[in-house]
Amino acid sequence: MDYNATTPMEPEVIQVISEALLEAWGNPSSNHLAGAMAKAIINQSRQNVARMVGGKAEDIVFTSGGTEANNLVLHTAMEHFKKTCSAAEHGGGVQNGCTGLPHIITSNVEHDSIALTAKHLQTVGKADVTCVPVSKVTARLDVEDIIAAVRPNTCLISVMLANNETGVIMPIQEICQRVKSLNKQHERLRILLHTDAAQALGKIPVDVQELGVDYLTIVGHKFYAPRVGALYVNGPGTKTPLYPMLFGGGQESNFRPGTENTPMIAGLGKAAELVTANLSTYQSHMLNIKMYLEERLRDVFRDKIRFNSHYPGSDILPNTCNVSILGPALQGWRVLSNCRRLLASVGAACHSASGNRPSHILLSCGVPAEVAANALRLSVGRETSKEDVDAVVEDLRETVQLLEKMN
Repeated sequence: MDYNATTPMEPEVIQVISEALLEAWGNPSSNHLAGAMAKAIINQSRQNVARMVGGKAEDIVFTSGGTEANNLVLHTAMEHFKKTCSAAEHGGGVQNGCTGLPHIITSNVEHDSIALTAKHLQTVGKADVTCVPVSKVTARLDVEDIIAAVRPNTCLISVMLANNETGVIMPIQEICQRVKSLNKQHERLRILLHTDAAQALGKIPVDVQELGVDYLTIVGHKFYAPRVGALYVNGPGTKTPLYPMLFGGGQESNFRPGTENTPMIAGLGKAAELVTANLSTYQSHMLNIKMYLEERLRDVFRDKIRFNSHYPGSDILPNTCNVSILGPALQGWRVLSNCRRLLASVGAACHSASGNRPSHILLSCGVPAEVAANALRLSVGRETSKEDVDAVVEDLRETVQLLEKMN
């Protein structure tokens, strides 16, 4: 029950990867049959990924994964600020907002590939960063708090679409609507809008037109694809700025050079196609299983259970159940290390090395420290069954009994 950390590849995804490894080995830039076959597969995958998020094929830039895509957005925002201000200065006027450092707004519950990149830019004196806190009641961002944080030199707002620990879905559409109104102001520096959709894709509908974002991060291994990713950009280099971090052979329209990883891109395209075709089935199955899991946990643990993924007025991912079993010896890491069958995390998998500390995400959402220390992030998948839930709950019951006796 650790599907928010990663997912296995679907059999159909493995099949297209295997076929591409065998048959599409040519360099996609080569002008011969083997190269043309590889290029055709990449083009088809680009269309599939674009369709999954409601964009156009030319809006998709393939990357090594979500971390690269997120870094590319922050890098672009810095370059855009610098170039816009330089052009205004050389044009004889001063663009409103060009005094001081570029300003980035994000939340205090972002993935480290946004949070640490922004922190690094601030530490080295390249940017000012505002981390807007989520509500301790709803675990959600308040749109008014984001708007209140905007300055004349704000160049980027980056907020995740759904949180990987609590499952809370953020008000991206509302943020984008408000910011676009600000962007229409005369002489105002354009604020770029980005959302990291890693945890949302394959679980809830994601449409870039409805959201209104300039950039959206796509992470394959969260929706049964291989460990590659993509960045949606609304008209890269035309409507929306995009500046490469790497320079080389000109692939991906010069935005992300390097010979394309054809088999993994093929796998990403097939997984995207499956999401487009089956999302409602995936969503309803995961929601039913999660509800059954929560019901069984309540039945067994009664008043010792605390759900850290239940917030009034907030929509939650259909597969995410963050729960604490209350008791002095029942810290999340201790429970998981004694379970015989349950495979899960105490929070974000990339923080598991420090798993004996309460999640800063849960603390930011108003969860008391002693409750956060006992947290288990249980995330169900497409194939999770009620029998799996029964096995997990029984495993937890036995483990809790054992730890309480030892204590």
